[in-house]
Amino acid sequence: MKKIAIIGGSGFTQFSQNGLKFIQRHGNNVPPHKVNHKANLLSCKEWGADQIIGINSVGSLKKEIAPGHIVIPDDYIQLGSIDTFHDDSAIHVTPELNDELRQLFIQGAKILQLPVIENSIYFQTNGPRLETKAEIRMIQSFADIIGMTLGSEATLAKELGIPYASICMVDNYANGVDGENVSVDQIFDTQKENKVKLEQLLREIL
Repeated sequence: MKKIAIIGGSGFTQFSQNGLKFIQRHGNNVPPHKVNHKANLLSCKEWGADQIIGINSVGSLKKEIAPGHIVIPDDYIQLGSIDTFHDDSAIHVTPELNDELRQLFIQGAKILQLPVIENSIYFQTNGPRLETKAEIRMIQSFADIIGMTLGSEATLAKELGIPYASICMVDNYANGVDGENVSVDQIFDTQKENKVKLEQLLREIL
């Protein structure tokens, strides 16, 4: 049986099932720019994880990807503050999101008839602040969803040789996408609704 680690985010803080390892990346209210991704990924490696599932809260860059959707990204953009285990050596990896895991997520969502987007580009920003409307207009040309953690985890997992893919829950429209300012209260409300879908999906695929 494969050993699967789950890394959960601000809207998904726990999940109990035998044979799983669960890490809360924002434990003790750690903001996204202070998350110790290296420690989290090394913990998965030392535990013997065969696969890692990332649970990521995201903002939508496109009107048609509404809050409440599940998005299974197939690639990501991370242009700054890239985490690596190879600070002192010229070792280069080719980043990727594992397609076997991605297809498993997609099939599970379809079985449960959950609203799922099968392909998308994730754009990682540094945080902790949200993005300006001008930044969002620029990023919209290159990506579909936006967040602060997936790229770091995916890159480090690839360096460790552990297949990684993400289930992204759309908790809000990014700043200005729907003509409104982002409401933190609205994000929290949507996260509660999305948590139920996530639990259903994880139980289906596991």
